[in-house]
Amino acid sequence: MIERRGVLLGGAMLAGMPAILRAAVPVPGDRLGFDIMRKGAKLGTHELSFERSGDALTVHVVADLVVKIGFITLYRYSHHATERWIGDQLVALQTNTSDNGTPNQVTGRRDASGLVVEGTKAPRYTAPANALLATHWNRRELDGPLINAQDGRLMHPKIAAVGNDMIPTATGTQIRASHYALTGDVQLDMWYDAKPSWAGLGMKAMDGSMIRYERQGG
Repeated sequence: MIERRGVLLGGAMLAGMPAILRAAVPVPGDRLGFDIMRKGAKLGTHELSFERSGDALTVHVVADLVVKIGFITLYRYSHHATERWIGDQLVALQTNTSDNGTPNQVTGRRDASGLVVEGTKAPRYTAPANALLATHWNRRELDGPLINAQDGRLMHPKIAAVGNDMIPTATGTQIRASHYALTGDVQLDMWYDAKPSWAGLGMKAMDGSMIRYERQGG
């Protein structure tokens, strides 16, 4: 569990900062959702909700997908994450993941040393100041190391700006978004619109086919 004292300490540290350093994180709205698509078929959904209270922001993430042949389930994935922010600082996180029945979890809290993270595949460590949990909604995550949201490992992908693309949405429309390619210990393509809000994601499945996130609501 994330200790309440750690969250309060993070808030106390931030209270002494100039207001310009505690600016609120840009949020796309109350909700952001995606259909997870492969070969034209919907595998599941990835949904985020955003709750603000003054300088505090709580982000809830729920992702579920199932791969079936007929009535036979070949693969099932479920992921739940919660991030807590004060101003522009991530102060606490907790995730729980079932990867085809294999459990994983990550916890983190901010104390005097920084954001202390521990995960299924990550002994306790203090994350670099610019590291963020890889939940993708915050464009700022591309500016530093990523905390693997499934197992807690710290990742340092190479990130290249590819250009602007027109990408499909779940409603059948297209949106213009900036394309970023992540390589190295992360293999992903990410898209962000002009706001910038998370607009799409692409990655290869184990069989070489492409999995794409199409944003709900355009």
